[in-house]
Amino acid sequence: MPKIKAKIKAIYEPIADLVTYRAMPNPTVAMNQMDPFIFLNHHGLQEYLPKNHGLPFGPHPHRGFETVTFILKGDLIHKDSSGASNKINEGGVQWMTAGSGIIHSEISSEEFKLKGGPLEILQLWINLPAKYKMTSPKYTGLQASQIPIINWDEGKVTGHIIAGRWDNTEEPIHTFTDIHLSGIEFKEEGKHCFDVPAGNNIFLYVVHGAIELNGDEVHQHYLVEFDHDGA
Repeated sequence: MPKIKAKIKAIYEPIADLVTYRAMPNPTVAMNQMDPFIFLNHHGLQEYLPKNHGLPFGPHPHRGFETVTFILKGDLIHKDSSGASNKINEGGVQWMTAGSGIIHSEISSEEFKLKGGPLEILQLWINLPAKYKMTSPKYTGLQASQIPIINWDEGKVTGHIIAGRWDNTEEPIHTFTDIHLSGIEFKEEGKHCFDVPAGNNIFLYVVHGAIELNGDEVHQHYLVEFDHDGA
């Protein structure tokens, strides 16, 4: 794995009553983006009481990039101007290509608003290359059961594969560029080494706990930026 270039602590910036940590962009280290990754928000973890208002993301526009949303706890209902609409539950992922332009909303289900419960979400924005900026909008919703899983180190490390081929495992999302994206869980003492081609931009964000990377410990709410030398 490449050497660590920087460890960047996410900024606490709540949105209404929604607990939010913004990892990227981050002005505290003059880090604007790591092309093609331009934005990363971590919402939660928090407990919603019964009869709550749910998520505050009503209809709003996007254009020229893609949004990837990990539903770690709770649920999320997606609706957009192309007619796409579905509910993704805990463990699922939503991938939306805004392309030439789309209006969408991301809200909690009526059941969640009535009963409450834990909620935690990650949202990543991925820039589209200039030649794909005006591509037709597209939406894909994946439930947890539709996401391939790879186990390493005798099951101590688990990868939930979203995009890119990992150890010849078929990815559910086929991207415009060679993006590799996965949620990875490490149990105690779990270890794995990832080979990254030289020149590739790579980052890792720690959602919970702590992880040791090349002998350096990284804690929750930290984004790690790596050098481009490959390893």
